Amino acid sequence: QVQLVESGGGLVQAGGSLSLSCAASGRTFNRHTMGWFRQAPGKERDFVAAVSWVDSTTTYDDSVKGRFTISRDNDKNTVGLQMNSLKPEDTAVYYCAASALPMSHVEFEFDSWGQGTQVTVSS
Repeated sequence: QVQLVESGGGLVQAGGSLSLSCAASGRTFNRHTMGWFRQAPGKERDFVAAVSWVDSTTTYDDSVKGRFTISRDNDKNTVGLQMNSLKPEDTAVYYCAASALPMSHVEFEFDSWGQGTQVTVSS
């Protein structure tokens, strides 16, 4: 497992941008698929994006495709989420997660989680 700490959340107006970062500790970061999930108030936690450890292939939920970009830096043990053209419906707590699988978008396949960071988009 890896230990994960998110940063970079905050308040932004609709149409604006935010960049999230997740710092990982542990020797096996470069053998974990890294993902971002989010949970809005009163809703279940949903998949946002993931980047594979095998070849850095990325996958996105349709709701963020074209607006969000996930990236990883194996030298720094970090994964980022650049969020552009933010909408009020993007408001949620964003979680960084790690999976030992080559790729996944399924919550239960991620076995390490950060504490979450709040993103609020005002209209």
